[in-house]
Amino acid sequence: MELQRRNGVALWRQIQDWLEFRIKEGELPPGSKLPTEQELAERFGVNRHTVRRALTLLAEKELIRTEQGSGSFVREQVIDYAVGARTRFHENLLRQERKPRGELISSGVIPATTEVARALELEKGEPVVVLETLGEADGARICLASAHFPQARFPGLAEHFRETGSVTQALRHYGVMDYRRKSTHISSRLPTAREARMLRQAKTRPVLVTESVNVDPREWPIEFCETRFASERVQFIIET
Repeated sequence: MELQRRNGVALWRQIQDWLEFRIKEGELPPGSKLPTEQELAERFGVNRHTVRRALTLLAEKELIRTEQGSGSFVREQVIDYAVGARTRFHENLLRQERKPRGELISSGVIPATTEVARALELEKGEPVVVLETLGEADGARICLASAHFPQARFPGLAEHFRETGSVTQALRHYGVMDYRRKSTHISSRLPTAREARMLRQAKTRPVLVTESVNVDPREWPIEFCETRFASERVQFIIET
């Protein structure tokens, strides 16, 4: 595209319209990085102030987001994530016709910390299985979870998760056919460097953190999980 310099339409507006068209047509898909201000300035033969004004208007229209030190990105469609008595990662996404995927990053057996032991009604130091997983929706990373389970009840849980990619499916191997959310604590904070890298987001953007306890039909705790969500890609819907 060449800018028309004598047609009465401001140059920044033409740049904005060009970028907006490419975004809406899918040529610049959600999450993709835009060229830098300098690259756009050189592309159109204008100064960076003109480009910056075009990007500012796109941000005001919520078509792009800017991360300090990283650049400008096409905004992802925000996912409504239901939090209630039957919170299920896969079901939440399938209801929105999205493709869920859970990837096991690491697993192991560790002594329960005070916090984990209290949540699972164990003695401090009792062994617990830890599954660290990445959750994706349509290929975009939306959450990083650290889930803890009593090792005495769920030996070998990691192998069953690898086979199914689902905690719900893996728990059925142990006779847990259903479970519900007993409690969820929600907070926000800045991510660690590792969390930001795993979620592919800027360290300056907060993560939403849930600390949850799931129980079986007998009200026995089966899981304590801390999940960090990319706040640009997820919003919580509290079900009552």
